[in-house]
Amino acid sequence: MAPENQTTVLEFHLMGLSEDPDLQTILFGLFLSMYLVTVFGNLLIILAIISDSHLHTPMYFFLCNLSLVDIFFCSTTVPKMLVNIQTQSRAISFTGCLVQMYAFHLFGTIDSFLLAVMAIDRLVAIAYPLRYSVLMSPHVCALLVGGTWVITNLQSLVHTCLMARLTFCARSEIPHFFCDLMPLLKLSCSDTHINELVIFAFGIVMGLSPLSCILVSYICIFRAVFRIPSAQGKWKAFSTCGSHLTVVSLFYGTIFTGYLLPASPSSSQKDKAAALMFGVVIPTLNPFIYSLRNKDMKAALRKLGSKAVSFQS
Repeated sequence: MAPENQTTVLEFHLMGLSEDPDLQTILFGLFLSMYLVTVFGNLLIILAIISDSHLHTPMYFFLCNLSLVDIFFCSTTVPKMLVNIQTQSRAISFTGCLVQMYAFHLFGTIDSFLLAVMAIDRLVAIAYPLRYSVLMSPHVCALLVGGTWVITNLQSLVHTCLMARLTFCARSEIPHFFCDLMPLLKLSCSDTHINELVIFAFGIVMGLSPLSCILVSYICIFRAVFRIPSAQGKWKAFSTCGSHLTVVSLFYGTIFTGYLLPASPSSSQKDKAAALMFGVVIPTLNPFIYSLRNKDMKAALRKLGSKAVSFQS
């Protein structure tokens, strides 16, 4: 219970990335550009996949979902950050803070599960090519994506409900550019023991499950590829995994360096950098990673561009 001489906080103040006005102007231009690239690039990926019948396969179905989630993920934090910089206001309501926290952890976790599903898809395609159409049928693909949404929504809902029951008093400044779990818990004047236990439990289960799935899938993929007799066949098999491996390395490399390393005096800045990396930078890079190294995707984008030009003329 909050002490009687303290006023319950109804809104928070996001400290952002910097208080320097000149640097804020630079950050506004930088993150506005990155946000537009993220939305436009991922929308192009989605439209190209939908419009080209050759890309109506499980691999591109999952990529389409990943691009959609990346748009939502980036939209969770960047627009609010841009508004705060432009208006010089750092306020966010308690309800708005909970919604932002819910969405950030929802789409961030969906990203990791979709990467795991895409690893499974590559494993089936390389190790069991003759059974691929049966094992990765449209029904199975829909179940994998639908199950991911259900599980991750449940996690975010539990975190949000537990956070909503806490009392926040006195301090209202969040040393971050968005509402995240741990910075919020540090501001609470309630007992946060249950919240911390749930965060730890979900972190283990929801964090290690997709990562373990990816690692096991690629161990099996490497074993299957090394059994292919020709060097050309090995390269062709590996080439279908290149983009996915790049994104996985960026995503989990950021999480490990940003959140799993021991705390230090600069932990707050490290957490901001990690959140920026996998919440803003990686969704911006994904369209380039999946299109520049993919002949089918480049062909689909050219067809989409041709259709757009012919429609205008």
